[in-house]
Amino acid sequence: MSEAFTTLTSKTLTLSQANIDTDQIIPARFLTTTTREGLGAQAFYDWRYEADGTPKPESVLNRIDPAEHRILLAGPNFACGSSREHAPWALLDYGFRAVISTEIADIFTSNALKNGFLPIVVDQTTWDDLAAHPEQAVTIDLEASEIRRGNVAPVPFKVEAFARQCLLDGVDTLGWLQSKLPYIQTYERFREPETAA
Repeated sequence: MSEAFTTLTSKTLTLSQANIDTDQIIPARFLTTTTREGLGAQAFYDWRYEADGTPKPESVLNRIDPAEHRILLAGPNFACGSSREHAPWALLDYGFRAVISTEIADIFTSNALKNGFLPIVVDQTTWDDLAAHPEQAVTIDLEASEIRRGNVAPVPFKVEAFARQCLLDGVDTLGWLQSKLPYIQTYERFREPETAA
């Protein structure tokens, strides 16, 4: 599925707007593909480009190095709106690996976790502190389930247990099932055959 997620240290990019929906993350007109590759070019497209395709110089998304800003710090109710796997695909392909917000839409959370993208919910005080120090390196430690930065006390966060294990192992649900194939085959060999009715 993707590289295993154990720890990630990165600067954050803040998009403080509330209610950033999935159509803003990846506009519907780009949902013509069933593959993930290349969707990063369309991530937040209408925020990044003019109608004629020229980059908007004022867009912060055009002024950062995605390799240095892999953590998105988003406003409340992030990724609301329609369900589309293309949203986490686009964020991942752009360069993000995680989003931190005070509220993240449930459907997006499910899609994100299944695709190797980590959504983290924190309280407002933690969010405000992160936003106040945009150049400070932030470490997301999934094994310890905590966020660390500077001399501030670590902030714990919660991730559903099965999804967390898949992220740590770098597999999706199908990959997890395939890893259990020897056990499934053993069970199938030794279970009692069904008797005919």
